[in-house]
Amino acid sequence: MGSKRLAVVGNCCQAMAESKRGRAMILCFDIGGSRIKAAVAEAGRLDPLGDCPTPGQDFDAFLAALAGFAAGHALRGVAISIAGVVAPETGRITVANIPCADGRALAEEISAALRLPVLVLNDADCFALAEARQGAGRGHRSVFGVILGTGVGGGLVIDGRLVQGAGGYAGEWGHGPVVAAPWDLPCGCGLRGCVDAVGGARGLEKLHAGLHGGAQPATAILADWGRGAAPAGQTVALWLNLIAPPLALVVNVLGASVLPVGGGLSNVPALLSALDRRVRAAILRPTDIPLIVPALCRPEPGLIGAAEAGLEAFG
Repeated sequence: MGSKRLAVVGNCCQAMAESKRGRAMILCFDIGGSRIKAAVAEAGRLDPLGDCPTPGQDFDAFLAALAGFAAGHALRGVAISIAGVVAPETGRITVANIPCADGRALAEEISAALRLPVLVLNDADCFALAEARQGAGRGHRSVFGVILGTGVGGGLVIDGRLVQGAGGYAGEWGHGPVVAAPWDLPCGCGLRGCVDAVGGARGLEKLHAGLHGGAQPATAILADWGRGAAPAGQTVALWLNLIAPPLALVVNVLGASVLPVGGGLSNVPALLSALDRRVRAAILRPTDIPLIVPALCRPEPGLIGAAEAGLEAFG
């Protein structure tokens, strides 16, 4: 993978190459619960370095994994995309899928280990920044990036700048008790009735089981829906009824003119089209132009977003 360059992410990276010439080299990471992906970014180039398993239980091993990618490179800084939220007041991160990092002042500890300045960003924020600057949101002033994956997430970019907000939670439309009974399911955040509990792939599966009994993966439910199967149709109709209204409210509040969507459910164009129609029918601004569109920065929006932020911070 080390020999591949910006072409691995297509037009998004070409756009980065045109807009970031002359910046210093930084090390970028996209850190998930199972894999760490790494790349270096310099003068508009994003060169993947490969990946490795995420040491989720051993923080020393976690630091060693990051240091392994840093070896041999002249670096100005490190930018990290991770599925967690950093408290601005303390720098401590809440990251459920990497227990060894949870509750730590992650940027500070990585900086001490690598002897480099470190920037840590939420992965949904990195996705939104990548799409706003290099993907489906280019040319739009207000871009709300939507994640419909295992769960639900989001990030907000206005005038090309990432909006993080108090507490670092800006864009997290998946949380808050907005779903009414009997579908106000428990959420991993500790609340009930969150969109996150019903809006992602696992949520779709819970809705299907609640309506029809039995366990069926989201991929099979959506395939059945595409073939016109009635039970899957009922499930998708319920899913739309539950998530379209809160997403329409987000559009009204933010004035977003485009919502690029990433995550596994974004790979079903008919589902995004159905959601787009429902949301456009529920917002104040009449428009025939699609708002909810597939993301363009594939397959590495986390690395692209981290590179964008890091080159700006350390360039």
